[in-house]
Amino acid sequence: MYLDYDESVDLANKLSSEDLNTKDIQLGVFPSALAVKEVTDIMEKSSFIVGSQDVGFPSKGAYTGLVSAYMFKNVGCTHALVGHSERRHIFGETNEDVRKKLEACIDEGLIPVLCIGETKEDKSAGKTQYRLKKQMMKALEGLDLNGSEFIIAYEPVWAIGTGDACLPQDSEDIMGWIKQEVQEYIKEDIPVLYGGSVSPDNAASYVLLDSVGGVLVGGASAKADSFISLIQSIK
Repeated sequence: MYLDYDESVDLANKLSSEDLNTKDIQLGVFPSALAVKEVTDIMEKSSFIVGSQDVGFPSKGAYTGLVSAYMFKNVGCTHALVGHSERRHIFGETNEDVRKKLEACIDEGLIPVLCIGETKEDKSAGKTQYRLKKQMMKALEGLDLNGSEFIIAYEPVWAIGTGDACLPQDSEDIMGWIKQEVQEYIKEDIPVLYGGSVSPDNAASYVLLDSVGGVLVGGASAKADSFISLIQSIK
């Protein structure tokens, strides 16, 4: 909710008009639900994919206020965030809810971006791996991808919006461990993104690491100048 409808459309127009020359990088934006259709139309001929910030798991019916995976797919989305830390910790989304949303995305042909991460309390108590393992197990055990692509985003809750980004070497260690753990459930090589106070100054230090497949950017993606600067730093 950084951007309203007009601001989202303005940002999409600025990004789509830039000559970013990103043939080796996949780019995506995840606008608010009200702006998704307009942004997908703008981005149709650009190098950006468009995803939703969340999905409802029923496809249609008497579910007032929900926007389903089916509906996002219907207006041109290709990806969806699932289980973002704000959904979990502000709105009380459970691991069981996350699993239903993953299944809905796969059924409707959206590529899920599963977000996992530990809180500051988890980290202080030495429970980082315990928390991540529990989130992955509930989400992935017995999950049938049905040929779908799948992405995981590691977003330590203590690093989101705080400016206290995870040190690159620490992220390399934990994300290497995540990739190994995922192999218990999914045999394909699943890309893992880092998210948490990503900025133009530190983005490249993450994507250069072997275990890091990219970055999930929050506040720095809400302004054209900082987002374009971040993309150029990675190039």
